Amino acid sequence: MKYLFAAVIPLCCLTAFAQPSSSLFTVPDYPQQYFRDPLDIPMILAANFGELRPNHFHMGLDIRTQHRENLPVYAAADGYVARIQIGPFGFGQAIYIRHPGGYTTVYGHLNRFFPALAAFVEQQQYRQQSWQVDLVVPPDLFPVKRGQPIAWSGSTGGSEGPHLHFEIRLTDGDVNLNPLLFGLPVEDRVAPKITRLAWYDGGQGIYDQHAHILPVQSGHIAGGVVLTVPVSRIGFSISASDAQSGSSNPNGIYRAVLYEDDAPVIGFQLDHISYDNTRNINAHIDYKTRWMGGPFLQQLFFLPGYPFPSIYRIPGPTGGVDPAVRDSDTLQRRRVAAPPADGFIDLSDGRPHKIRIDVTDTRGNRTALVFSVQGRPGAVPAEDTAAGKRFYPGMVDGIETEDYAFYLGERSLYDSVRIGATVSGYPGSGLSLPGGITPVYTIGARWIPLLDPMMVRLRLPDRNEMTAGGVEAASADKIVLVCFDGDEKDVQLPEWKGGWASARFREFGNFQLVYDSIPPVITPIGPLEGADLSHAARIAFRIHDNLGALRRFRAELDGRWLCFTNDKALAYIYKFDQHCPPGPHALKVTVEDVAGNRSEKEYHFNR
Repeated sequence: MKYLFAAVIPLCCLTAFAQPSSSLFTVPDYPQQYFRDPLDIPMILAANFGELRPNHFHMGLDIRTQHRENLPVYAAADGYVARIQIGPFGFGQAIYIRHPGGYTTVYGHLNRFFPALAAFVEQQQYRQQSWQVDLVVPPDLFPVKRGQPIAWSGSTGGSEGPHLHFEIRLTDGDVNLNPLLFGLPVEDRVAPKITRLAWYDGGQGIYDQHAHILPVQSGHIAGGVVLTVPVSRIGFSISASDAQSGSSNPNGIYRAVLYEDDAPVIGFQLDHISYDNTRNINAHIDYKTRWMGGPFLQQLFFLPGYPFPSIYRIPGPTGGVDPAVRDSDTLQRRRVAAPPADGFIDLSDGRPHKIRIDVTDTRGNRTALVFSVQGRPGAVPAEDTAAGKRFYPGMVDGIETEDYAFYLGERSLYDSVRIGATVSGYPGSGLSLPGGITPVYTIGARWIPLLDPMMVRLRLPDRNEMTAGGVEAASADKIVLVCFDGDEKDVQLPEWKGGWASARFREFGNFQLVYDSIPPVITPIGPLEGADLSHAARIAFRIHDNLGALRRFRAELDGRWLCFTNDKALAYIYKFDQHCPPGPHALKVTVEDVAGNRSEKEYHFNR
């Protein structure tokens, strides 16, 4: 796409101001200094609230721990331990503390809990015979005071380095709040930065086109100040980041508002998000551009399938503020009949329109990008002309053939798009998975995000078809339905009805029925059978499954369940404790994959 510029005046200025008033937003009035810093070191952030992540917003603060683990973690306010989570991903090991003011704080990626709590957790793990637990703790069991040590920091779960993940939530509704709005001691005199501006044709769906990206350097868009485009409706998105004083680490932005001729058009503000709605980041960013390896672009327009509640606000019909909550069917009709109030700007009058985009952080530091845009009649090159059927948000529809089918629900799509399906490979071909018993069906494109999962159905081939594919016999309970793209796999045990297998998936991609008769492989890390482990600190195993779909791991020492950790799903580890006293022992390990294939091994050692 070519676009024209006319140089007239300086395009943009970048300045920091005190907290500006906004006709669309107010800053929530949360209690200040109610919560203390959960660490006893300077509070420097690796990530802030609302930062952009794959399929979710970052829902709290990542506080740096000076590249160290095992720093004391303190209760941020009076309350009681209400919940404990332990798992291989996400928060790893986490504590939830409920406070009398109606708030809950969360502390994630911990290495250890304080001794009494650690003993309680271990007791519950052995009672449930599961290392991975989600425990609701009685209110009177572990009361805590502000500043009381509760744990030691670490890097467990989805962490890529030592830090503390800290959240503040409304207890009622479990809604995450922006912790920086509570007066925590984070120094910030640094204005946000806008690094890119992108524009879109408002007459096309977001997935039917590519972003037209313009770099922003030193507060200016390269080329001039009047952006001339061959479209009659235009939408904008930005790449932007924020930082704290003394840190060059780029964090997410708090608020952005788009103005046309000094009147607000649309804005978003990241002050509260729930985990139920965090996946809607895929309607907030240009998902297609990001999936194709491009930058994060935060959209200043509202997609018709973005469900309630939304982070966006638009001006109300009487000059007030209207939450950008739309019935998708109504919005789709309005898009055809007349331009809706969705953030797109009407350029059909052919005159220049002054555009201002304000980006503000929680401390009131602001950056403004100012330019003009003008629509000129012209042919817009056709971009994506993908084959397939056009689907819309709010539709309940699908495609059915003799061998495969898929169905989308009313909350599956954020915008209209063509979706097709093709046969992409046959059993034994290069694209087929080992054990594949159907062709590979490619449905949709990976750069189309799904909110609610879609249903995929594949027909089970008859015996002659399976024999031709190298499978002599396939028991239905050993057949899995796999969505894959390269090395990424989502393996589901399907439901069967009338010779058809069905399962739900959150991504488009390649789909195939696979006969899986291969059990997982158990490999000890270090000597074990017949070994003297009297001076060892642990026992560890690596488990490999051909489809990467392990469902169950169980270890029994002398006939009793033994707790092995599985942080980051890298290895199963037992650290010697009172559950393995000195003497000879027999350790039985059993693993099972999604298809029900089991492996079992027994080892004998001396402790």
